[in-house]
Amino acid sequence: MAILNQEALAKQFWQEGYLVLSGYFNKELMDQYNRIILDHFGDDPAYAHDEHFLNKSQTEVIPWFPQQQGMDTFDTVEKDAGLKQLSEAIMGEGWYSLYCMAMFSRKGSKGQAWHQDCVPSKSGIYNLNRLVYTHDISEASGGQLIVVPGSHRRGELTVGKVNEDFSDQRVLAPNKGDLVLIHGHCWHRVAPVEGTYRVSINYRSAAQHTPKDVTDVCVYRNMRYRFSTNSVVEERC
Repeated sequence: MAILNQEALAKQFWQEGYLVLSGYFNKELMDQYNRIILDHFGDDPAYAHDEHFLNKSQTEVIPWFPQQQGMDTFDTVEKDAGLKQLSEAIMGEGWYSLYCMAMFSRKGSKGQAWHQDCVPSKSGIYNLNRLVYTHDISEASGGQLIVVPGSHRRGELTVGKVNEDFSDQRVLAPNKGDLVLIHGHCWHRVAPVEGTYRVSINYRSAAQHTPKDVTDVCVYRNMRYRFSTNSVVEERC
């Protein structure tokens, strides 16, 4: 799908740290993706991380990387011309895709506590989350996406309670087919899941010259965590 006013959308993204495009992808494709993801996870999937991480991070999301398993069906979103053009408008020439990560949450799970997907030590070193929603998110289903506008310019996420509300936060409830872009330094979290499940797909990308391991260390309000070694690299008290 072509995206009009890409420069205006890129400007809005850099002001807010996130961008929502409603109904961008067709619902038939989203239904297909949703079926594939649910078939993969089954009724009771095991968590990918250990109990220490789950308790400390307050993050109960199970990842799957379908393209790494040869699921080329997921290339359809990756190759979308409008999405590629908007990604370039935001990140500039030479940007590249990192990986596609399908994220599944069980009913009654905690979602994700406040975090930044990468360390904001340098403003030009960041990842871009390109989130695609395969079903409706609502107050009844839970799992809303909560962001703090402009927080990608505030530096490191503040230390404090991992799920407390911020006065300037915004609660987003994307619908099937919506596309949401989030800067990797933007403070964001996912509300607890009340419905049967929650699914989203994250097509992560990065600007030219950004290290491929930019998302290896994630910042939470109580720690920095390195996924490659499954270890806490900094306690934040």
